[in-house]
Amino acid sequence: MDREKLAGAGRYVLAALKWAGVSLLTGTICGLLGTAFHWAIDQATAYRSGHMQIVWLLPIAGAATLMLYRLCRVSFDAGTNLIISSVTTDEHIPALLAPLITAGTLLSHLFGASVGREGAALQLGGSIGHNLGEILRFDEDDVRVMSMCGMAACFSAMFGTPVSAAVFVLEVIYVGTFQYVAFLPCIISSFTAGRISKALGSAPMSFTLRELPAPAWDTALRTAALAALTALLSIALCTALHKAAELWAGLVKNPYLRIAIGGLAMAALVSVFHLDDYAGAGAHMIERAIGGEAEPWAFALKLLLTALCVGAGFRGGEIVPTLFIGASFGCAVGPLLGLAPGFAAAIAMTALFCSVVNCPIATMFLAAEMFRTTELGLFAVGIAVAFVLSGYFGLYNSQRFRFSKVKRRDYSDRLL
Repeated sequence: MDREKLAGAGRYVLAALKWAGVSLLTGTICGLLGTAFHWAIDQATAYRSGHMQIVWLLPIAGAATLMLYRLCRVSFDAGTNLIISSVTTDEHIPALLAPLITAGTLLSHLFGASVGREGAALQLGGSIGHNLGEILRFDEDDVRVMSMCGMAACFSAMFGTPVSAAVFVLEVIYVGTFQYVAFLPCIISSFTAGRISKALGSAPMSFTLRELPAPAWDTALRTAALAALTALLSIALCTALHKAAELWAGLVKNPYLRIAIGGLAMAALVSVFHLDDYAGAGAHMIERAIGGEAEPWAFALKLLLTALCVGAGFRGGEIVPTLFIGASFGCAVGPLLGLAPGFAAAIAMTALFCSVVNCPIATMFLAAEMFRTTELGLFAVGIAVAFVLSGYFGLYNSQRFRFSKVKRRDYSDRLL
């Protein structure tokens, strides 16, 4: 028995050393590429902000993105859902997906589509990790772990939140379970990429709360009420994003014409109604809401514009717009419940994130890293309430629910 234990311990040491090496390699590659991509997005955003007239070129940018995918023979539907499903299936991730999502997202941000960047981070990292695993001739299970390493690393490099990046990837695949087999590799790759990003001067996505109230009973109840309303908002957001794609596909059959019309509509709305702050991801609007300033209609307007652009086919993602929507919603609604606007913005932002990705543990770490706090009691209340009340809606159709949210019932392969 002792010999068997020693032999088993030896295998674990070898496995740990193997994954430490390949995770460091993955984290380094994704850290460098993710940081470069982060810098490019910032430069594109800065240029657009100083030359808002270029939003009128958004239809051309959208058509060019679609053409690039067609020329490279990569399905335009290959996105974050493919990356997530590849972890549980034998689906191959095209090597060209990494440069394509990078180019498409840069074009979206440069010309003002209301999209985020986490989709690019997950697809870029997942593609790199998957194909690196195949180059190293890993078996199918290890290639899947490599995909997760890449996803965590690029997410960490772009957002500066290494713990929540790793936990998010471990939690998002199967709701109700945790991919422990990838725990060590994802942590190493995420922290490696995060350190590289920081060393190269990338600023993490973090905010300063002016006031964090003590977790008294009345404050907890008000927080729970705000989270319940945020859960309803998450259902509206997820429904709008999914239905918008179906609506566009039904109204305009030609994909080139569809994305061009969507871009033209976005450009017209931004130019005519002076909606400069709603073009691109809108990270600066999150900071404004956390500071206690947001227009009462900001969340609804951002939701509609994001549904317009994502539904039409623009590349990027939905997470940063989701944070925008949640923060501005909390800032507007929180005072009606007796909460400080900045604190309410932080609660609603994290609650909405949790609701649309169904990852409560990752969201707790995200709150700690983004707000640089260990006082997580009220955040926990908001996240827990929103997680349960948001039901089985979510951003990613390929995400699977392993267990019911309200009863220990095995749902096996139930999809969103």
